[in-house]
Amino acid sequence: MPDLPFPRLRLGGLPTDLQPLPRLSQALGGPRLWVKRDDLTDLGGGNKVRPLEFLLADALRQRATHLVTFAGGAQSNHLRATAMAARRFGLEPLLIVFDDSPTARAQGNQLLNLVLGARVLYLGWLGKPDPRRTIEQSIRLMALLAAVYPGLAGPRRYVIPVGGFHPLGALGYVAAAAELADQAVQQGVRLDYVITPAGTGTTAAGLVAGFQWLGLPTKVIAIDVGRLWHDFPRSILRLAETTLRRLGRPGRVSPEALAFHGDYVGPGYAIPTVQGLNAIQWVARTEGLMLEPVYTSKAMGGLIDLIQAGRFSREDTVVFLHTGGLPALYAYNDYFRR
Repeated sequence: MPDLPFPRLRLGGLPTDLQPLPRLSQALGGPRLWVKRDDLTDLGGGNKVRPLEFLLADALRQRATHLVTFAGGAQSNHLRATAMAARRFGLEPLLIVFDDSPTARAQGNQLLNLVLGARVLYLGWLGKPDPRRTIEQSIRLMALLAAVYPGLAGPRRYVIPVGGFHPLGALGYVAAAAELADQAVQQGVRLDYVITPAGTGTTAAGLVAGFQWLGLPTKVIAIDVGRLWHDFPRSILRLAETTLRRLGRPGRVSPEALAFHGDYVGPGYAIPTVQGLNAIQWVARTEGLMLEPVYTSKAMGGLIDLIQAGRFSREDTVVFLHTGGLPALYAYNDYFRR
C-alpha cells in the first residue's frame, strides 16, 4: 500500500476485514457481494475513524486544546467518534447539533457523548442544513459560527467540518481504497464497484480520489441518505479533485467515476425508510450482519433495489462499505417491535 505523505495517527482497528456475503448474493441471484467491515474500526466503529486519523494529527500539530465539530442530529456517528478521539488525546470535545435538545432519555450515540462528558450545544433554532446551499457554503457558515459563538472562539480550538468534509478527511478513504485494493489482490477479488452511504460525501470523495490515485477503474456508487446539500454529486467530485491535488495529482475527476443515487433518502435524514428497515432485517437474518437505520440501511436498500433492477451482471463484484454506526440502532427500537 503506498504511503501518504501527511501526518497520521493510528487509531486502531485497521485494516478492517473484507468478507464475502455468499448467502445474500445467492438470495439476490448475483452479483458477487462482499462487505468491507469499517463498522469494526476503533472509537465505537464506523467510517469516521479514518478521516480523524489525519484531521486529529493536524489538530495536534497545531497544538489545539479543543476539538469543535458539527452535525445535523443527536445520533451522529461523526460527533461520537470525534468526542472519543478527543478524549484519547487529551482534548476537549465541543459538539454542535443543528437540532433541538432531545426530550427523551439519552440513547445510542447521544448516550455515549454524555458518558464522554462532551459539551454538546443544541442549536435547533438555527434550523437544519439548507438544501439550497452546497456543503461547501454550509461549512463556511459553520466556521463563521465557530469563530463568533460564545465559548467556541479561541486560538487553540480546531474546527473539523461536518463529517470531516475536508481534503485531510478524504485522505482517510484514499488510504482505505489502497487497503481495499491490497486485500482484493490477496483474496482474488475483482473490484468492479464499491457502494457507500453518503451523508456529507467525504467517504465517497476519498474513494474516488483513491482509486484514481491508484490507477484503478473501480467505480464508486454513493447512496444519498439525507438530501441535505445542493449539487451534492459535484461537491463530492470537487473534494476528490482537491484531495488529488494535495497528493500531487492535479486534474479533473470524470463524473463517470461516481454513480450517485438520491432516490433512497425517504422523508429525510435520520428518518428510517421501509426499504431500509427491511434491508436491516434481511441482511441480519441472511448473513448475521447488523446495519443501522440512518446510513447503512438506506445504502443496502438502494443496493438491493439496483440489483433487482438489473443494474449489475451476475459476474460483477460489488463491495458494500459498511460505514458502521451501530450505536445509533439502539435509539430506534420502536421501529422493530413486534
